[in-house]
Amino acid sequence: MEHARRTPPAQIAFASAMIALGVLGFIYGDVALVWQHLPVANLPGEKPIAYLFAAIELAGGLGLLWRGTHRQAGWLLLVFLLIWAVLLKMPAVVAVPRMEATWLGLGEITVMLAGAWALLAFGSGRTHRGGFAGQRGIQGARVLFALSLPMIGLSHFFYSEQTLALVPAWLPYRLGWAYLTGAGSLAACAGVLLGVYPRLAALLEAAMLGTITVLVWVPAVVAAPTDRTAWTALAISAGIASGAWLVAETYRHVPLTALGRRAVASPAL
Repeated sequence: MEHARRTPPAQIAFASAMIALGVLGFIYGDVALVWQHLPVANLPGEKPIAYLFAAIELAGGLGLLWRGTHRQAGWLLLVFLLIWAVLLKMPAVVAVPRMEATWLGLGEITVMLAGAWALLAFGSGRTHRGGFAGQRGIQGARVLFALSLPMIGLSHFFYSEQTLALVPAWLPYRLGWAYLTGAGSLAACAGVLLGVYPRLAALLEAAMLGTITVLVWVPAVVAAPTDRTAWTALAISAGIASGAWLVAETYRHVPLTALGRRAVASPAL
């Protein structure tokens, strides 16, 4: 029965990341780090807007954990992340299209946006035919997810020194890991878009992003538990990884070795 279903782990992870961002917003009461491009930064209206955004993140995350409100919370976060991407990240890309860092910022948010979209579309049923729900919504979320990955993957090549600095010191061939993870995102993009083992591609990308979160940002928080930068990076990285996981969940009925039309077909909703 519908009410007997447990909340999926990917949904719990995504909700937890949103809750963490909300809590950080209330603790620090500004728009730094997360909302860097907001024009009101350092202006009198900054705190009320920061608290509003924190409340949306917190309410959306908590709402995803309860089946009675998970759809409303999903819509809230979908609109919220869409505004985040279009109004705060897209202008930077338009202004400086040759700077890969602006594309990276956009790609990170659109992976989370794709996750929220997949979450809503996957649970909407066949009766929903709109672009944001049902089968079309699932396909749209998958495409958005795939198109976001090169923005992330290419940054590992454009900014190899910065990426290298994040690779744990105990790993051998650290530069190779930086390049390998970047290539992995590019390969996952191709797999999802072309229907070449798309479920495997999405799962591996989500697992890779989750591993990066655990190996890079958890130790950073442990090393400096009062550093807000580390906490913010951890929350955002977890949100990106769980967004990818939510998209991968839309392939749950697709065999790992499926190819072509069979691999990209919408699930039986």
